[in-house]
Amino acid sequence: MTGELKKLKIEAYKEITYDTQVDEFVVMFNPSTYSQKYEVEYKAEQGQGTTGSTQKLGKIKPQEYSFEFVFDGTGASSEEVDVADEIEWFLETCGKINSETHRPLYLRIRWGHLLSDCVLKSAEVTYNLFKPDGFPLRAKVKAVFSENIDDTLRTAEEGKNSPDLTHYRVVKEGDTLPLMTYRIYGDLSYYRDVARVNKLANFRELEVGMTLQFPPINQQGTNK
Repeated sequence: MTGELKKLKIEAYKEITYDTQVDEFVVMFNPSTYSQKYEVEYKAEQGQGTTGSTQKLGKIKPQEYSFEFVFDGTGASSEEVDVADEIEWFLETCGKINSETHRPLYLRIRWGHLLSDCVLKSAEVTYNLFKPDGFPLRAKVKAVFSENIDDTLRTAEEGKNSPDLTHYRVVKEGDTLPLMTYRIYGDLSYYRDVARVNKLANFRELEVGMTLQFPPINQQGTNK
């Protein structure tokens, strides 16, 4: 038995606090694949007269997500859409300068287990089918999104938010358990363990103001 079809959506916010959503883009077709890039940067340190080098941690770069979105105006999706207008909507939502904030909007991608606060890094549009008058009927957009976390939050995550310690967090508006889990452990896959520890019957139904416990992951049998 398959579940209800839910399309990938990209929510747009003016502020990095993700308090007030101002726009949303929903894909025509869910992507068949997407890639997630995790990169750690090291600095090689080599002593004089030695043949090897010690790799000293430089920084963990923001994760990147790459998608290919299909836009179709032939009626294949049972929707009659204008491809050019759909692409403009995508670019307006995700990448163009907002007149009030003077920068692109902050984005939140939601699809299945994927939940990422990010910004659009690049978008490459390829048109591959046209009407006789030259207007596009089909196009693909290769989009790359880069993880975006407020500096204060990132400092807390990299310092005080050690996965080897127990943490307590108060649920705020817009929080989800996978997102909160990712902020603590750097990996949202532990959300089921957190739900079990907090005796949550449904991890999707968090109440604003409730306090959740995030235990050391090595005490939950999930240490990778």
